[in-house]
Amino acid sequence: MHLRLALALTALLPAAAFAQPGASDIEATQQNPRLADRGTEVVAIINGDGDVEETFAPTFLAAIPSAQIAALGQQLTSQFGPALSGKIVQSAGQYRGAIEVRFEKNVAKGSIAISPDAPHRITELGFTAYEPINDSSEKISAELSALPGRTSAYFGPLDGSSAPLFQHGDQQAQFAIGSTFKLYVLAALARGVDEGRLSWDQTIALEAKSLPGGIMQNWPDGAPVTLHTAATLMISISDNTATDLLIDAIGRDVVAAELQASGHSDPNLALPFLKTLEMFALKTIGPGAAYAKANEALQAAMLSELAANTLDTQAILEKFSAEKPVLIDTVEWFASMDDQRALMLVLAAQDDDTARAIMAVNTALTEAELAGWKYAGFKGGSEPGVLNLTWLLQDEADGWHMLALSWNNSAAPVDTTTLKLLTSRILALAGK
Repeated sequence: MHLRLALALTALLPAAAFAQPGASDIEATQQNPRLADRGTEVVAIINGDGDVEETFAPTFLAAIPSAQIAALGQQLTSQFGPALSGKIVQSAGQYRGAIEVRFEKNVAKGSIAISPDAPHRITELGFTAYEPINDSSEKISAELSALPGRTSAYFGPLDGSSAPLFQHGDQQAQFAIGSTFKLYVLAALARGVDEGRLSWDQTIALEAKSLPGGIMQNWPDGAPVTLHTAATLMISISDNTATDLLIDAIGRDVVAAELQASGHSDPNLALPFLKTLEMFALKTIGPGAAYAKANEALQAAMLSELAANTLDTQAILEKFSAEKPVLIDTVEWFASMDDQRALMLVLAAQDDDTARAIMAVNTALTEAELAGWKYAGFKGGSEPGVLNLTWLLQDEADGWHMLALSWNNSAAPVDTTTLKLLTSRILALAGK
């Protein structure tokens, strides 16, 4: 359920990331000629050729094995066509530099480092920006349509004051959105603070725990947690225990009312508003199939029965880790693109910017992708067969925008890297 977004998803990048140097960091030392050679070899590796073990240092391969490198290369070439050339465009000493790899439909920019010891294998490699070549909305939409399952996307102003820069699929169609539902919890919390019923510094005790992602499931029982801390963990690292803690503190009915007040077009599909542990349990050890067919009153009774029992979280975790989509069309959190845009309007309109500041802790965008935006906030969600990426963006003229993509496939898991690369291309349309 926690969306694992990192540069490694769109680049070949070991644990120690190398930041691209600025002009003030450039050393006068002459570049080692092997740096350029290795940059050229990257092209062959991306295209599925070349000798991975000869090109990359053992420390790199320990972090990103050769099979993962091959998979990342396939994802890049499937989006951008074959890699055509690679060159070092700026050196930072003998063994580091900025690299550009030209694909058929894109130029990938990033950084590279080689070991100072012969044979000078690559120790660090990462791409942080992608510049499309002759890309278009039509091409991106066609690639989204070709993905297995269903897809929908929107990139444009929240208020509809002008035409969207990009739109794909049925904007009214309901999609499972995974942990992006946590934005409804955040909106309900912010409203409670605004109305004086809650406060960001209010402390609650950690009691019931959910499953990863997150860290709070490992915290001591009874630990005091402020609502602000729980909300920050819920959004920035998609902490499930923090989410359930907040739903209890705010009130499930209050969060459900927030979903309805935002203008959700099909609240019957989205309610009762599930806690994360309930969703896990229903899909593994609980009556998920029966729950999906029941009316809302019976569903509420089933949830009460789940709450009354001691749940074997280890058994739930083992079954949920099978990477097979389970009941994603019926037991989940749902929203259409229009529903998400309505929710973003609520978050953008709040006078208190605390909720937006929490959304901005982890933007899941590179510095290049953030360029030109005054504000960026993010929440994503995933489980096997479900992926949603959603950004709230503010331009330099203070206009609010949403970029969101949903991908559901009830037959097989979906790939985060594929959708993130498409996101980069959609964002680039704003610069055209």
